[in-house]
Amino acid sequence: MSDDATGFVGSIPENYNRGLGPIIVADYAEHTARLVAGYAPSRVLETGAGTGIVTRRLRDLLPTTTRLIATDLNPPMLDVARKKFNPDEPIEFQHADAMALPFADASFDAVVCQFSVMFFPERRRFHRSPDCRADAGKASCGHRRLRACAGLR
Repeated sequence: MSDDATGFVGSIPENYNRGLGPIIVADYAEHTARLVAGYAPSRVLETGAGTGIVTRRLRDLLPTTTRLIATDLNPPMLDVARKKFNPDEPIEFQHADAMALPFADASFDAVVCQFSVMFFPERRRFHRSPDCRADAGKASCGHRRLRACAGLR
C-alpha cells in the first residue's frame, strides 16, 4: 500500500467518510473541537482536514465570527468535507501541504491537526523536529511551521 495520501481518489474519500472515518475519528473530533473552542480563538487553521469530520465539529462549536480554514493535501477529501457545510456557513477550504503552509507567521490563534500527520509527505522530518516531544504519555507536536502560523515560537 502506498503512503501517498493524494492517492485517496475515486470512491475512497466517500467510503472513508461513511465507514472508517467516523469509527476512528468521531470521538476524538468532539474532544479536539471542545479543547480548541475552550481557547476562544478568532482564527483557526486545521491541517489535514480530510473529509471534514473535525472541521464540522469545530464549526459547530466555534462562534460564527471565528475564521476557520480547513486545509488538506488531497482535493478529493476536501470535496467531501465541503458537502458537510451550507454555502452560507463561514468556512474556507484550501488545498495545502501542511509541511509548506501558504500562510504568514502568526496568521492563526490555533492550529489543529488530529490524525493526518501519518499522511504528511515528509512525516519523518516532521517527527524529527525538535519541537515534537512526548511527555508523560501525552504526545504533542508543534512543528516549527505550524507553530509559526499560530504565532508561537
